Amino acid sequence: MRKKEASILLVDDDDDILFSAKISLKNHFTNIITTNNPKTIITKLAQQIDVVLLDMNYRIGFEDGKEGLYWLKQIKEISPETTVILMTAFGSVNLAVDAIKQGATDFILKPWNSEKLYSIVNAGVELARSKRKNTQLETIQEQQNKEFHQQTEHIIGASSAMNDAVKLMQKVAPTDANILILGENGTGKYVFAKEIHLQSNRKKHPFIHIDLGSLNENLFESELFGYAKGAFTDAQKDTQGRFELAKGGTIFLDEIGNIPLHLQAKLLTVIQNKKIMRLGEAIERPIDARIICATNADIHKMMDEDNFRQDLLYRINTIELHLPPLRERQEDILLLANHFLKTQANKYRKLIKTISKSASDALLNYHWPGNIRELEHIIERATIISDTNAIQMEDLHFSTKKFETNIPKTLNLEDTEKTFIKNALNKHQGNISKAAKELGLTRAALYRRLEKYKM
Repeated sequence: MRKKEASILLVDDDDDILFSAKISLKNHFTNIITTNNPKTIITKLAQQIDVVLLDMNYRIGFEDGKEGLYWLKQIKEISPETTVILMTAFGSVNLAVDAIKQGATDFILKPWNSEKLYSIVNAGVELARSKRKNTQLETIQEQQNKEFHQQTEHIIGASSAMNDAVKLMQKVAPTDANILILGENGTGKYVFAKEIHLQSNRKKHPFIHIDLGSLNENLFESELFGYAKGAFTDAQKDTQGRFELAKGGTIFLDEIGNIPLHLQAKLLTVIQNKKIMRLGEAIERPIDARIICATNADIHKMMDEDNFRQDLLYRINTIELHLPPLRERQEDILLLANHFLKTQANKYRKLIKTISKSASDALLNYHWPGNIRELEHIIERATIISDTNAIQMEDLHFSTKKFETNIPKTLNLEDTEKTFIKNALNKHQGNISKAAKELGLTRAALYRRLEKYKM
């Protein structure tokens, strides 16, 4: 039989007991350490010990087990994941109860049966590994939470539409009200959901994000509600769903407008009853999570057309938060552009500090179908290809298929000409030759007009 990778520490003042226990266990575990002096326990715990088999009494004539309880306490303080099993020839119920209260896992009487000794120690090894794994997971979760807080994007904007959204967010964030965030793709729905969580009383607990738009219908229940072992072919163990993982925190259901009607009914039941039932199980489990939803769809129109349940909408939209598209936030375009420039310049180690006047004008005249996400992408690309200390017009790459020209709002010839020149330059990413050809001008004539209008 293959030995299990584990370290077992045997502590007893009787060398015969140590020898007997070592002989009994060495065929099952890779590393058996013995000591007849409990004062050496601390140094031996410097290596990773899975189980300590600890005698209760070390002084002749004393059988009260106090020494064993003392060393038990020392072990649990130094290595809380280590399993401690106490052994004595003088068992009593009260002593066993005291030992368990102070952290012992089990209690064995001398002399023991070898099979029983192996069974108890083997269970102790599994328990130690489980505790160690949980500690590692908690450490990872703490690190992820730390990174989550550090990576938070601040909400940037000076426009009235954005200020209104931020004010409403600040009012509702400290509450547990369900929130529905509405806005086009790329308007910052995730950033707002994250900021709501960080400004809430749940900020020290998990923020669980799930993109319902990319979730297969067949995985909906198992992903959100979890599943029991054996619920389906690959269900090898009981598994928590996203609602349970969000315990004490926030669950962010992104693209909720994509859920089909038959699954909307199941989600409604969970939100109403605040309980979930894992797939393949008949046990109701309470949930404790604040629910934030988001969609880029016209969800009210969907409701009118019977594509979205009215009762579900009223459950998730206690507060509706509307995020304006970037084209309606003219004051924020350059603020965001400069923020992204600073971030990307640092990322790519480029000495780019500013955005040129021509590039700024182009950014302001573009209609931003992809909103903030598109702006970030364009600035990142411009940062990478720029050869100067400022982003130039030719560094910007707009989507020509989605580019809309600005219609002149005046009949003034100079203003009209200036607008058409801007549109031509934007369309051809600053290429003078192509822009001049588009306008029916020579390169020299276009340069003269650029100088005339200080463009």
